[in-house]
Amino acid sequence: MSGLKFGVIVFPGSNCSRDVAYVTRDHLGCETRMVWHRDTDVSDLDVIVIPGGFSYGDYLRCGAIAQFSPVMRSVIDHANSGKPILGICNGFQILTEVGLLPGALIRNRGLHFICETVSLTIERRDLFWTRGYAATHEPISVPIAHGEGRYFADADQLKQIEDNGQVVFRYCDSSGAVTPESNPNGSLDNIAGICNAEGNVVGMMPHPERASDRALGSEDGLAMFAEALTVVA
Repeated sequence: MSGLKFGVIVFPGSNCSRDVAYVTRDHLGCETRMVWHRDTDVSDLDVIVIPGGFSYGDYLRCGAIAQFSPVMRSVIDHANSGKPILGICNGFQILTEVGLLPGALIRNRGLHFICETVSLTIERRDLFWTRGYAATHEPISVPIAHGEGRYFADADQLKQIEDNGQVVFRYCDSSGAVTPESNPNGSLDNIAGICNAEGNVVGMMPHPERASDRALGSEDGLAMFAEALTVVA
């Protein structure tokens, strides 16, 4: 094993937790612990990933019940200590519900579930989660699979996010142009992912773990996790 120790939070209904663990543990060789939602001790972890899925069956609203799980108090403390957190799809929804990220994820434009591969432009390449992309300015191709992935914030909040440089990923076309046509779900400003003001907490609707192995047809998402290999735990 090498690099930092990952924790993957598992809620009832999580269905992408093993996909993330495959990337961090089996593919990159980093120590990885599956953290059940009732656990409260995450002090041994350097990095936390909240994976996609349908936590608590997405009853009420995506992520609305998961925010009350015992583990989330520890996740908040982890974030407040400056340690890295990544929320993917449902994990992004949970991070907004618990208040670690601003805004909300609402029903897609057209009200349809979307499952396809999209192009993303990377707006921030200086974060723990994006430094692996610093050498290239080309867009990346990553799958999405969601019914409530439309990013929304009120006008003042959206302006603050943009002014603070908190947009990390935007939907774009294959050449990197951010256009209305390249926006799959109606997200404001084509936003696919954001970070907190400090930059250690990132949420994104696309699934980088599903584009981290050549056998899956793409390794564009692998750099999201590979930064851990450059750090001696």
